[in-house]
Amino acid sequence: MHYNFKTKYYFINKFDTKNINKLDKYTTVIYRNYSSKKIDELVILKIKNYCKKNKIRFFLSNNIKLAIKLDLEGAYIPSFNKHFDHLNYSLKKKFEIIGSAHNRSEIRIKELQKVKKIILSSLFKKNKNYLGINKFKLLSNTTKKNIVALGGVSKKNLQTLKILNNPEFAGISYFEQKKGP
Repeated sequence: MHYNFKTKYYFINKFDTKNINKLDKYTTVIYRNYSSKKIDELVILKIKNYCKKNKIRFFLSNNIKLAIKLDLEGAYIPSFNKHFDHLNYSLKKKFEIIGSAHNRSEIRIKELQKVKKIILSSLFKKNKNYLGINKFKLLSNTTKKNIVALGGVSKKNLQTLKILNNPEFAGISYFEQKKGP
């Protein structure tokens, strides 16, 4: 049986067409460059135009005001961002805000921030935020928001996402895996 994932989210920190070229229309690119102090609007506009030309949605991380100004399709609020300023902004009808969380209290903050979806991590990657399947399911059931799986998603463990009945996932390495031997 073939399983279609509704949406996939690909995190990038630089503009590189090599991996973006491989994406389908069900993928959203999220630009998050935390290493640079100054935001380069020209780079963001290049990514926006490239994604638009290829019918790929494009979100900006941690700067909703700039995402609105540059007329992007949405914004991503990372787990460490606990601000509520964006609730005062006037948003277009199709502008989407998503956020990430690692535990119940962060999920509650994202609910109060009125995000549409919550990216919950880490499902597979064994780091300090590792949840595993059982804890991931438990946390997913504590909210009515759509949950997106993040952390260590690969072509090998996509089957597990199907078992979890989770039609959305996010990542970096999944999209940068080499095809073939």
